[in-house]
Amino acid sequence: PVDGEITQGEAWLDEAMLTGEPIPQQKGEGESVHAGTVVQDGSVLFRASAVGSHTTLSRIIRMVRQAQSSKPEIGQLADKISAVFVPVVVVIALVSAAIWYFFGPAPQIVYTLVIATTVLIIACPCALGLATPMSIISGVGRAAEFGVLVRDADALQRASTLDTVVFDKTGTLTEGKPQVVAVKTFADVDEAQALRLAAALEQGSSHPLAR
Repeated sequence: PVDGEITQGEAWLDEAMLTGEPIPQQKGEGESVHAGTVVQDGSVLFRASAVGSHTTLSRIIRMVRQAQSSKPEIGQLADKISAVFVPVVVVIALVSAAIWYFFGPAPQIVYTLVIATTVLIIACPCALGLATPMSIISGVGRAAEFGVLVRDADALQRASTLDTVVFDKTGTLTEGKPQVVAVKTFADVDEAQALRLAAALEQGSSHPLAR
């Protein structure tokens, strides 16, 4: 897959993978084409300008991966808490074990091991350390499946405070598949006749809507 610049010819390209715009775009000499787009009609010659990891598509994939590995403010706070919490828990477990070893009933060694293990298991901050990254990976990955690119983990956290969202209509709120929903006629032309005339006019057209 390569990005490039058209040097000759014209074509209609489906760039929905990159832009979300379902209507194919007309491209001509001097304009850019990107890896992952599909030629719907026409043919062109183009000069490659970026290959492999340097293409626009590859950059988008890297952005998704970086977003999955990034940490929001709440994740950084959890890490700070864990850094203090873990040593404290270990100290409490050792102190508890020592108390039961020296002052507990027989067999002391058994009670010592049970108490130390119990404290470590109950107070283990595993959930604190795993909950945030797992939710980020899941959320960013799920968003990517629906064509939503999350640039960093903080965006997910800030999304909880949104009260207004502005969408691009075409291909976002609509399916991007135009179809005839009504036919308005005049004079003595009926609906079937109007459709036949429209089909005849568009038969030789290469425009995506005509096809």
